[in-house]
Amino acid sequence: MLPILAVYGIKDRGSYPKPTFVHDHNMALLADGKIEQYLHLERYTRLKHDNRLDDFIEDLLLNGIFKLPQDFEVVFVNSFEANSFISKTGRVKFESARLFPYPPQLVENCFSRFTIWTWDGKEVPAYMLSHELAHVFANLPFFGELRDNSLLVHFDGGASVGNFSAFLYRDGKMQHIESHWQLSYLSKLFNDNALSFYILDEKPFAHLSVPGKLMGFAAYGSPNEELADFLRENDYFRNIWDNPQIFFDRVHERFGTQLSEFDTHNKFLQDVAATIQWIFTTETLRRLTQLQEKYKADYLYYAGGSALSIVTNSKIVESGLFKDVFIPPATNDSGLSLGAAAYLAWHKGQSIKIHSPYLNNVATDLKHDNNYPTELIRKVAELIMQGKVISIARGWGEAGPRALGNRSIIARPDSKELARKVSMRHKRREWYRPIAPIMLKELADKVTGKNVHHLARFMLLEYKILPEYQQQLEGVIHVDGTSRIQILTSRSDNPFMWDLLTYLWKKHGVYGLINTSFNIRGEPIVHTSTDAQQSAKKIGLDAVVIGNELKIFVNEI
Repeated sequence: MLPILAVYGIKDRGSYPKPTFVHDHNMALLADGKIEQYLHLERYTRLKHDNRLDDFIEDLLLNGIFKLPQDFEVVFVNSFEANSFISKTGRVKFESARLFPYPPQLVENCFSRFTIWTWDGKEVPAYMLSHELAHVFANLPFFGELRDNSLLVHFDGGASVGNFSAFLYRDGKMQHIESHWQLSYLSKLFNDNALSFYILDEKPFAHLSVPGKLMGFAAYGSPNEELADFLRENDYFRNIWDNPQIFFDRVHERFGTQLSEFDTHNKFLQDVAATIQWIFTTETLRRLTQLQEKYKADYLYYAGGSALSIVTNSKIVESGLFKDVFIPPATNDSGLSLGAAAYLAWHKGQSIKIHSPYLNNVATDLKHDNNYPTELIRKVAELIMQGKVISIARGWGEAGPRALGNRSIIARPDSKELARKVSMRHKRREWYRPIAPIMLKELADKVTGKNVHHLARFMLLEYKILPEYQQQLEGVIHVDGTSRIQILTSRSDNPFMWDLLTYLWKKHGVYGLINTSFNIRGEPIVHTSTDAQQSAKKIGLDAVVIGNELKIFVNEI
């Protein structure tokens, strides 16, 4: 079977009068069931949510940054806007004759042309895959073959023929259940809702950052049915972009509460945010329950941008609707090329190997290397115990939006003051956003009193910390008492972080570490050693581990 080049590069937002970076273009190469190359474009260009693959794909190929074999085939992912792609000078083209096929499917015999190097208009076998299927099949590179009797659900802001899709995999066959926009009002609560943007003081086209921020902010409030009814009756105030006074007036009329500005410290606004999050979680779970009552699946494969909602994911797992739940680390658009490559290979009968999340290996000088000196662990642990804030840039970067130990900022977890310093002074994030920990699974089980679910490997769930351990972990416990734990289940998950956490536990009784992404607010996660060096200095960190080298800084922060 030929190697598969998978591309998500459809232009679904324009670049004029100024660029609006709102979706994550990416590309991957799969051969013999293994992801050999993967690039999340923003890591290369250093512009968050970069959707300009058409401007860069020629240079990536011509300069050998993304290496293609002589023979390969192409699968590209469509979007709600279109299904054609052309690079900046037209040297690379993909196009499908079918627009928005329903039900979502793989379209064969598509047009493609590569005029690169000595190739003179080389045409390669090409396929187009519907956005919906690319999302759900992004699970395969991280969990392996689909389990029989599984429900596959895609849920995001918008795909090709809907923002919610469901499929049933039973007896080796895939059955399409539904694809529609009926639940778009839920995703619009975050990506197209003026009230949510005003509450968080966010600008339009920042909608990919709003869901996570609103989720963190919502923890400060309490949801209630009266607020939920009020929001529904007013269409969630989604179109008050030019006149927010409408919201203030109706709040005063209904509740007698006088508001004149959007202040994140206001308890009423905190309750509004909590109610928005509650509506999203409750109604998502209701739809999954309806599907499960009808189809009685054993397993759920879930993906799309909505699957980044830790609160909702936790409720799904806790519901017991399914024997197990699978969500990939690159569950948003950054995983579409991975899912497309996996789908085409699966469609042709090829087995997909199980991968770690550390797949961002194109255009970085940091190598996949676990041969580090033992002394490095001791030195880093010593700095940690001194209350220092350290960044890690080792090996390949994580696939997906969350740092999982290879591109992380770490510190002791037992100080709220240190956590605030990391989040607000170093990363310049908003005051209400939580800081998460990374922990060994056995310790996570201990401090939660639970058998922590495997999805916590990708920081996709939240857990309550038992009272007797809250002091030791106070810096990573959110205001609602939850902690968004990332676990390591074995040393093979991440040898360096495993050894560091093990040393800190055995030597100093430290239960885990603060773990937040190695970037500053508004910038992509660092990708190269140069990025790491520059960012660590810019952020004002105490030290950075780049590969196997520890660099210590003297900072004024």
